[in-house]
Amino acid sequence: MVITIFGLGFVGLTTSLGFAEFGHKVYGVEVNSERLKTIKSGKIPFFEPHMDKALEKHLNKNFFPVGGSDDELKTALNESEAVYYCVGTPYGEDGAADLKYLYAAIEQTIKNISDKKFRVLVTKSTVPPKTAVDFVLPHVEKFGGKIGENFGVGSNPEFLREGHCWDDFINADRIVLGVSDEKSEKILRKIYEPANLPVFCVSLNTAEFIKYLSNTLLATMISFSNEMASVAENIGDIDIKKAFDILHMDKRWNNCNMTTYVYPGCGYGGYCLPKDTNAFFACSKKNGFPAEILHQVIEINDRMPNIIADRIAKKINYNKNLKLGILGLSFKPNSDDVRDSSAAKVIHQLKNLGYEKILAYDPQAIEEFKSHYDFDIFYCDSYEKILESADVFIILTAWDEFSDLNERTNKKIIDCRYKLKAQ
Repeated sequence: MVITIFGLGFVGLTTSLGFAEFGHKVYGVEVNSERLKTIKSGKIPFFEPHMDKALEKHLNKNFFPVGGSDDELKTALNESEAVYYCVGTPYGEDGAADLKYLYAAIEQTIKNISDKKFRVLVTKSTVPPKTAVDFVLPHVEKFGGKIGENFGVGSNPEFLREGHCWDDFINADRIVLGVSDEKSEKILRKIYEPANLPVFCVSLNTAEFIKYLSNTLLATMISFSNEMASVAENIGDIDIKKAFDILHMDKRWNNCNMTTYVYPGCGYGGYCLPKDTNAFFACSKKNGFPAEILHQVIEINDRMPNIIADRIAKKINYNKNLKLGILGLSFKPNSDDVRDSSAAKVIHQLKNLGYEKILAYDPQAIEEFKSHYDFDIFYCDSYEKILESADVFIILTAWDEFSDLNERTNKKIIDCRYKLKAQ
């Protein structure tokens, strides 16, 4: 395939050489004359291991760096089936992403294409969710492009670490492709076909969101770690390095099995997390450094039962005559511990909203739940019983037993644990 890539910074040059390595012909567009001159001379304009060898291997063979003149762009774009945008998207004073370079590159693209061949325009630059839908698609049509006829739009976010760009591209752990139509998906899948990498096709919004989900999680962990170190400094006599080194020995970190924690649900519960987060926030305040991130963690968790109950009410159109079937009462699966159970908090809030017809089932925790909470609800003694009796089902604990719920009923399901596959 032939691909044009706008921007030859860390992302653009890595992508260009990576696609060349996959066997494609790649035109790399760079408007910075000094950077372009450096690349054309066979040198990488920044330090990045292994990239120099890749450039030496592909320069003027599969990879052709060009400037931004109309003549050069016409040659590149009219040959290409896909156009990638790896231009800068800096944030302004209000924090919002500045998309002017992306818009300019799209405008240049459409202006310099003279035929009606179908091409997919792909954003690889990091842009906020809804950028493709609300801005790129209308921008393409503004300059005469016909979406679905001669242009498709895609999003292919990058997950490159500086210092590891080449390996992260060639041996990617996942390829995310946001697509607007089947023709675009076919072209983008074909680009990655030679690499034999795991490819996930999703909506445009989802692809853009995944990139921010990844980066904001990393940023949060870094800031949280810095906040904890500041708390430790204020408390005193704490070996911060050793504390974090020992933290990393936890098998949930060491074996990279953090997926149950980095996953949305109804909030954390049980005995340890609510108790310890509150106690440590109080400790941080007492020692002169109130931990703001930790405070927000607690506040968000405290708000979750209201959020979940409101979500349930909205999804059932506020119908208080329905029998609500609560699936799961323990604070997590494979346990009968109901202390600080999210299910109890959600049931309490549903009661406050006036929902009285509530049935509940849990594989292990019914008796514990009864002994801890005085709710006027009906408890079903089996999965089959609640399937038969309820009008709508609400998953509040992710027990494996509920994995077949879609197959067992045609009634409405509200999966608050995101356990079931989307229908």
